[in-house]
Amino acid sequence: MKERQYIIDAMTIQDSWRLFKILAEFVEGFEVLMDIYPAVSIFGSARVRPGDATYELTVEIAKKLAQNGFNIITGGGPGVMEAGNKGAKEGGARSVGLNIALPMEQESNPYADVKIHFKYFFVRKVMFVKYAQAYVAMPGGFGTLDEVFEALTLMQTRRIKPFPIILVGSDYWSPLIHWMRHTLLPQGLISEEDPDLIMMADDADQVVKIIKKYVIV
Repeated sequence: MKERQYIIDAMTIQDSWRLFKILAEFVEGFEVLMDIYPAVSIFGSARVRPGDATYELTVEIAKKLAQNGFNIITGGGPGVMEAGNKGAKEGGARSVGLNIALPMEQESNPYADVKIHFKYFFVRKVMFVKYAQAYVAMPGGFGTLDEVFEALTLMQTRRIKPFPIILVGSDYWSPLIHWMRHTLLPQGLISEEDPDLIMMADDADQVVKIIKKYVIV
């Protein structure tokens, strides 16, 4: 019984100290990103490579956004994240990489000139939302979907002010929107206006046009 109580006490102490680590990540993020305005967060697969259509389109989107006065925030790793940081740098904007510690460690890409390393996903996601005036989601997997639905949930519940969420690649994203409209909506699981929180685009000029319509630089 005493041994069990000792284990519980030790776990409680560990959790208490973990709070300080979490707080430290919030403080660092707030201090480093406080002057990153205006900014667009770009998400997508870490598995695409230079030369892939998605990679090259991401570079073009980030570069054109940068040339129009927007800084770029990514997850700081390879794939779409690297492409976004590369485009930001080529376009002359600040190129931010919010890296995350993973079991198979994600290395920072060489194009991010503002780098922050996080241990906790939820702290990192706060930074993506708090300091972005728009989201651009390229084709991606679970992580990309997580970021998109995190922002959608916050807007749906009015925890944050609405901002553009742009899904790039209608062929890739249309089945998701169809599922929302034809499965979730008829069952009353979302409101009629909820799918309209999302916009779609297929090229860089469309993305820039949408963001400039909603965000004043």
